[in-house]
Amino acid sequence: MDFPENFEQEIITDNGNEEKNGLFPGDTGELQMDTRRVLVQLLSGPSLDGRRYSKLWTVLLRDENVIRKFFCELFLEIVIDYDQCVAFTRQAETEMPKLLRRAQLTFLDSVLLLYLRKQLAQSEMHSERAVVSKEDIIEELKSYDKSGNTDKAGFDKRIHASIEKIKKNNILQKIKGSDNRFEVSPTLKLLFSAEEVQNLNNIYMQIKAGEIQMDNTHKGEDE
Repeated sequence: MDFPENFEQEIITDNGNEEKNGLFPGDTGELQMDTRRVLVQLLSGPSLDGRRYSKLWTVLLRDENVIRKFFCELFLEIVIDYDQCVAFTRQAETEMPKLLRRAQLTFLDSVLLLYLRKQLAQSEMHSERAVVSKEDIIEELKSYDKSGNTDKAGFDKRIHASIEKIKKNNILQKIKGSDNRFEVSPTLKLLFSAEEVQNLNNIYMQIKAGEIQMDNTHKGEDE
């Protein structure tokens, strides 16, 4: 969900001036405007980044119990990393109806996410922001191209499609003033545990070395 540039300045309102009859005709809700905005951001996803939306983050911490209760009503749970200032929702472990959509990842999508997850881990060791360039990403993904592949243009097209998909989901966030450099969202740390990263890395290293044959259009696990 896209927000206007002045969105943060509009978040906190004087709730005392809100009409008693609700925020819109027929509104029977009891939550304040700023709390509802947090819910909308978390539902539209893929995450709430406290560094980008500091006022929304403040409201999330203030109303955490209320927000958790709301999501429980929808069979959802909220995951919060207080140190990295990121939060997102996921389906609760239940057989109840599913609200959140699941997206299939191609092989290149999953390789890209693994690469970004490793960059995030390395940067955290040095207390730095995880910044990557488009050129570095392309070079990394091209290393998985099959030596016998004759459709180089098609493979390049799939690489750019994967980059655009990850950008669309805000895992790659464009750095101001640059068209080819991005910051890796800390949300990715919550999506991939250290054990999962190691397991995937072992498999992909075997693929890169040619020990495992896999078509480039292979579907990965659900996101």
